[in-house]
Amino acid sequence: MINIANKISLFRILTIPFFVGLILYYSPERDFLRFIALGVFLLAVLSDAIDGYIARTKKQITKAGAILDPLADKLLLICAFIFLYFQGDFIGGIKIPLYVVVAVISRDVIILLGSLVIYMVRQDLEIKPSLLGKWTTTFQMLVIISILLQNKFTYIIYNIAFIMTIISGISYIRRGFKILYDTDIKNYNRNSR
Repeated sequence: MINIANKISLFRILTIPFFVGLILYYSPERDFLRFIALGVFLLAVLSDAIDGYIARTKKQITKAGAILDPLADKLLLICAFIFLYFQGDFIGGIKIPLYVVVAVISRDVIILLGSLVIYMVRQDLEIKPSLLGKWTTTFQMLVIISILLQNKFTYIIYNIAFIMTIISGISYIRRGFKILYDTDIKNYNRNSR
């Protein structure tokens, strides 16, 4: 049976089409849609904090949750960055630059593919986000919120998020190679006895 924390992660995934729909139907004449999209996004962000809290305090940490939670975050952020990039019609005209979008998507795709490779090699996958990874996700979420609010300081936030995305991406790649390398060494030592 699916626990409460995993249900909240699934809820977050289900908010994505509503968020995307609001962004797609946005126009300057329907500026209220931007604020509804902000509300949906904030609800998704809040659900991320709630499901993590419930999983830790109620001892509901599961393998499914360890996959669902980061997957929900990545899907939400990738969709938000892509659709907000292509929606250039906001009143105020503040947009996410392409280099930020490419960095966010590339990092997440590399993490997902790397996790798949590690799982295929080790037949096991322990997903533990780093502190840097958590901060990067937080700043990426702040970029989306800032864009929807058309905050004049958005460029500062998205440049910080860009730098953190690159650094955390490199950190995850190094960590992935270390896990794979350690597995190869252990297998080699076991087979050479």
